[in-house]
Amino acid sequence: MKTANGSQVIEGWPEESREAAKLVIDQYGEPDEAGESQLVWYRVGPWKRIVASKAFYRHDFPAPHHDSVESVIDYSVPAEKIGELAAFDGSIIVERTVGEVSARCHDEQANFLALNLMHDIVNGAKSVQQARDYYAQEFVDYRRGKPTPYMRELRFVPPDGGTADPDLRMLSDAELERAVDEGKQRR
Repeated sequence: MKTANGSQVIEGWPEESREAAKLVIDQYGEPDEAGESQLVWYRVGPWKRIVASKAFYRHDFPAPHHDSVESVIDYSVPAEKIGELAAFDGSIIVERTVGEVSARCHDEQANFLALNLMHDIVNGAKSVQQARDYYAQEFVDYRRGKPTPYMRELRFVPPDGGTADPDLRMLSDAELERAVDEGKQRR
């Protein structure tokens, strides 16, 4: 149930982030949570959550704009692919332990584009350079009014949970207890 009044909260935000947050409110209605610095919607559209932030970040890829809307999905990225995703787009955020990936841009359409290309990179369908080139082309095609299939929707179905990666334990309880004992002896 949406009770938070994001429309009022964003009145005092900078234009760059206010405009982006308004697009999300127009699409999904008032947020589930509204704080001074961010609005949060849960389980809207294909998203686990969307966060519109008062803070915004200059981003020059593929052309100068401001990032302030983050769209989050459950997704497991193999550790060896994380560097490729960072090289592709600095606004792709991988939370490996939590099992989430998000894209932060100006609007939902750009986040669709970034996450669809993230998926292509992870699955080997596109290289980093191919994904960057495709992103730039679709970005400009959007402005030309041409078809932009990667900006319309997610082209894959993200998992619903089960993507967390707690990593591997390296220290046993006995090793930790010995370390505590050694620490006490040094005091």
